[in-house]
Amino acid sequence: MERVLGVGGYFMRATDPVALGAWYRDCLGLDADENGLWRPEAGVTVFAAFESETDYFGSRAQQTMLNFRVRDLDAMLAQLRAKGADVAGETQDMAGVGRFGWVTDPEGNRVELWQPS
Repeated sequence: MERVLGVGGYFMRATDPVALGAWYRDCLGLDADENGLWRPEAGVTVFAAFESETDYFGSRAQQTMLNFRVRDLDAMLAQLRAKGADVAGETQDMAGVGRFGWVTDPEGNRVELWQPS
């Protein structure tokens, strides 16, 4: 059986794609090239389905949520706050999995940040 090799892309609609791309570059350090190619560090990726009524993604209108692995969650959240980003006040610890925090991008998409254990 053929299997997928990894996540090949994540695509989102935006009212201002250039500005949204700049936000991801300037606030999260996502250094994609002019074609959108980004070479993330090797690591695990979670693929999970949630109940349709979950509030975990923030707005019920948001059908998916992007999750980025980070080295230091506290430093990333402080960096985002310093840039004026909409950072959730709470974080979550999950034993054996890691720590989680959230930021909402300028288009209203909730993004999860994960510091693996």
